[in-house]
Amino acid sequence: LRVGDLSAPMTAEAFADFAARQLGDAVRVMGHREALIHRVGLCSGGGCDEWADAHAMGADAFLTGEVKHHIALDASYHGVVVLEAGHFATENPGIFALMKALQNAPEKTFYETQNANPLRGLYPLSIAATEAVEEARLAGRGFLHAKSSQEIIFTRNTTEALNLVAYSYGLSHVHAGDEVVVSILEHHSNLLPWQMVCRQTGATLKFIDCEMDGRLDLNKVSEIITDKTKIVAVTHVSNVIGRVNPIREIADMAHRVGAVIVVDGAQSTPHIPVDVQALDADFLAFSGHKVFGPMGIGALYGKRRLLEKMPPFLSGGEMIESVTRTGATYAELPYKFEAGTGNAAGAVGLHAAIRYMQSVGFDTMHERETALVARMMAGMADMPFIHVLGSEIPEEHSGIVTFTVDGVHPHDVSEILAADGACIRAGHHCAQPLLKHLGYSSTVRASCAFYNTPDEVDRLLDSLKTIRERMGYGKQELL
Repeated sequence: LRVGDLSAPMTAEAFADFAARQLGDAVRVMGHREALIHRVGLCSGGGCDEWADAHAMGADAFLTGEVKHHIALDASYHGVVVLEAGHFATENPGIFALMKALQNAPEKTFYETQNANPLRGLYPLSIAATEAVEEARLAGRGFLHAKSSQEIIFTRNTTEALNLVAYSYGLSHVHAGDEVVVSILEHHSNLLPWQMVCRQTGATLKFIDCEMDGRLDLNKVSEIITDKTKIVAVTHVSNVIGRVNPIREIADMAHRVGAVIVVDGAQSTPHIPVDVQALDADFLAFSGHKVFGPMGIGALYGKRRLLEKMPPFLSGGEMIESVTRTGATYAELPYKFEAGTGNAAGAVGLHAAIRYMQSVGFDTMHERETALVARMMAGMADMPFIHVLGSEIPEEHSGIVTFTVDGVHPHDVSEILAADGACIRAGHHCAQPLLKHLGYSSTVRASCAFYNTPDEVDRLLDSLKTIRERMGYGKQELL
């Protein structure tokens, strides 16, 4: 019996498909296909005699050869999902590949098997590293539905990607008398770079204010975008309110006056399908760690015709074709914007994260996250001392619930919940202008992902019920 941890949770159905590719054999799910798998027991024998041992070792699923009749009827044992591979045996080389896939994170595998500088060498290891990075770029292209992989630039994160656009496009296309429009909903990463552009060029920064529930009124947007507008910067999904903004409609308004739209996709890419063609986004940035990948890797999408006219953001190695004493010829896209040795292992990890999300599916993710948010908001509605920001509709929260507790500072709420084993965020969430606009200085934010459970939401709610009592306000009446 072998037991291995998945690098990230996966549905039983998705794991069955994954295992089948490794084993070269069909894998059947016997039990709940949508069950989330974190830890897998592998038995290379022909039966399930070690099933109970796998359960004792904390396995969520058990993969074996042809199962016994009584197990087929039961389908699961103490919640352990059974997966059956008809020709699964010790001599099957796929079992070793499967165990390696379970035990090694993608970045670890890269450093163990492909650790070389991409694009720099003609030896096999460097070629393998280059291929791995370019496969990740192709995955990014598919993830965002870009026309070309040349439109996908690897960065450290969303912040760096947005700064790239501000420095490279903004400073070369915005002039005194022009206007840059941003929404009040922006994370500081999509605000400070445009403050810098306006400060250095003499342009004017204008804000689109949201309604109290976080909505952007398109009539007001159309009044703010004028013939003077050169750039419109707006988040796809607010990291405080969770509402999805009407990007395509705003993009159409920007394009009618000759402006470009820069989209912060950090909060949308983990929750909804993003199609840059359908959005008609000129630029869109996202981070790997937001989509279940590693930290320190992100990507910028940009329309090729715009990227080709932009000067490099950073200069140095790997972004040139040739260099003389007096100048240089820059490399083609996307390498012109990827100076120096990049985070190749991070790109490989991002590729794995994209594959993982696609194996789960956005429909499944949305359904689960919405159910969890609905459960959380319903529970909070019974606590008159809790106030939720944004829409009253759970589907419009994109997995997050931001709230306040009467008489208790968000940092105290965070400390108490942490002691109870619940990890939430407290503060201004890098969106101070938005919170000031809504009348707050600090709030609490609980985030749900598809792998969270109703029990975890209930535990959070149970802790919240006693927050004020533990802060000395006495026992609280619930509705």
